[in-house]
Amino acid sequence: MSDIENHPFEPFLPSNAKLLMLGTFPPAPKRWCMAWYYPNFSNDMWRIFGLYFFGDRLYFVDEENKTYRLEVIQKFCSERGIAIFDTCLRIRRTQGTASDKDLEVIEPANLDDLLRSLPQCKAVLAAGQLATEIFTNHYGIEAKKIKMGEHENFPFEGRQLALYRLPSSSRAYPMKLEDKANYYGRMFREIGLLP
Repeated sequence: MSDIENHPFEPFLPSNAKLLMLGTFPPAPKRWCMAWYYPNFSNDMWRIFGLYFFGDRLYFVDEENKTYRLEVIQKFCSERGIAIFDTCLRIRRTQGTASDKDLEVIEPANLDDLLRSLPQCKAVLAAGQLATEIFTNHYGIEAKKIKMGEHENFPFEGRQLALYRLPSSSRAYPMKLEDKANYYGRMFREIGLLP
């Protein structure tokens, strides 16, 4: 039985955040190319962002060193109002992988506190099946009703938020990068992340 892992990163919560991106839990450190969110070089999240916002999938990529331009990503997320964390604080890897199906949730994140700390937040993106399950179960949202690329509104302490379902940024998800970026782009436009 593998050890219990604590989440390695602090929540990234800019006070101006309109979007909260929630994954499940980071991969094991041996898979990181940087010590931050979406750290696996084969994950396409930062390529999707580069392609959509700058027309360049390599905008946030340091190809020579096989990593990402972390300071550029953090500055961009702060300026645009994008908060990031995960739905799990503590997990156990049942098979030693980062796959959702191989994660045992020991302690979920405090989702209410995350949303309370983001008064301008309009939308949540739960990236991945387990992250979506944890979020929808907590807020009583019927996940099956949300089609790919669409959202479901839900109430939270006097405000209406939208939960989006988008394609996974993992390359294991069978969709072209450009098509994934189009799905993300629609959400970015709808919640006002474009200047």
